[in-house]
Amino acid sequence: MTELLLSLHVLAAIVTVGSVTVAASMFPRYALKACAVDAAGADAGSGGRSAAIATVLHRVCSGYAVAGVAVPVLGIATGAQLGVLTDTWLIASLILTLAAAVLLGLAVLPAQRRLLDLAATPSSPGRWTSARPMAARIAMLTGIFNLLWAIVVVLMIVRPGSTTSA
Repeated sequence: MTELLLSLHVLAAIVTVGSVTVAASMFPRYALKACAVDAAGADAGSGGRSAAIATVLHRVCSGYAVAGVAVPVLGIATGAQLGVLTDTWLIASLILTLAAAVLLGLAVLPAQRRLLDLAATPSSPGRWTSARPMAARIAMLTGIFNLLWAIVVVLMIVRPGSTTSA
């Protein structure tokens, strides 16, 4: 049973968290390109394509964020089977996972939505100057989200203080 739970946990992490990290990392570029259409409508073709891509990337982030709840659920079930729920490395991983989820749900996804809304508004002279700092902030938040998950992966592999550590 432990092997099945661990396999499902790792598979869920790869599919859901991997998808979110890639899509969220690509989002600012396409959303910013969608906002680059000038007031006269120049570059509307690629701006429309970029807006469509940014919309899909946002949907990927949102959908896989919801599905990603399976990762800590399966991780806790696996930890219970292994009897390591009170180990420091697992508690730290859970705290970092919660921090990543809060960051994604309360900062990254709403900021993506705001930037998509800005891209959907008719062109205005101030749109580009508003979009650039928004895209930069999303990129920074996404980088932090990705870093949190990288630390969780290291903790899962190294398991400091664990008696099963390699």
